[in-house]
Amino acid sequence: MDTLSPDFYRDESPASALADTRATIAHIASIDPAHSLVTPIITPRFAPSCSSELMHGLGALQKETNLPVQTHIAENPKEVALVKSMFPDHESYTHVYDNHGLLGPKTILAHAVHLSEAEVDLIKAREGKISHCPASNSAITSGTAKVRWLLNKGVEVGLGTDMSGGYSPSILEAVRQASLVSRHVAMGGEEEAKLSIEEVLYLGTKGGAKVVGLGDKIGAFGVGMEWDAQLIGLGSVDGPMSFENEGPVDIFGWENWEERIAKWVYNGDDRNTLAVWVKGRLVVERKV
Repeated sequence: MDTLSPDFYRDESPASALADTRATIAHIASIDPAHSLVTPIITPRFAPSCSSELMHGLGALQKETNLPVQTHIAENPKEVALVKSMFPDHESYTHVYDNHGLLGPKTILAHAVHLSEAEVDLIKAREGKISHCPASNSAITSGTAKVRWLLNKGVEVGLGTDMSGGYSPSILEAVRQASLVSRHVAMGGEEEAKLSIEEVLYLGTKGGAKVVGLGDKIGAFGVGMEWDAQLIGLGSVDGPMSFENEGPVDIFGWENWEERIAKWVYNGDDRNTLAVWVKGRLVVERKV
């Protein structure tokens, strides 16, 4: 960031921002050369906080390194208007990134609440990805992203938390909020906008994996994929109950599989997580 930021938070110049970005990339490579767990990502915070010179430099760096890019787009109407005033020669917010070489298959665009039809078509053409941040968008009243519309247009969508504006780092919380936001869109007359439990879970797992370029490795259970998983436990009213160990979800015994999953999505939290594996290694285990 070299514009529109407090002095203490602003890069001294486009050259210093690029130098610091390269240094960060080199540091991560020194501790994880194969990027097996940590991959650096080129991050122009959002267009208004970056000069055209800096964005051109970051676009060139992306082509040189083939690293992913993350940034914000169309989070709220005033932001969209600000971008138009700062970059009047560009057709739209999306075109600003595209014209600076920052929109491509490895680009992750957060929010995407106020995109035009033409912008979504351009994102699709460039194979860009979208990170839907429902809790953040609701908390700061940015608007309701039309996820069904984006999916129907063929754009890859996953979930994000945007903790600066949201209130929870939990993807499970983002899953339930994605369901609720889709219902608010439907209340505006778009009944098809409602997302099912299966769909919001997809956004939080396989969808998110595709957005960050790891769809062939994580986000689902398949032959040759990494074993990233968690074991979920639900309480039962038929046996001894311990709220501390079993969490806030109770099963009465008559629920089918889909209903049990829905109960966990809407009411569960980390207390329901009994074990977690990352790349096949058990990293969390709770005794019950």
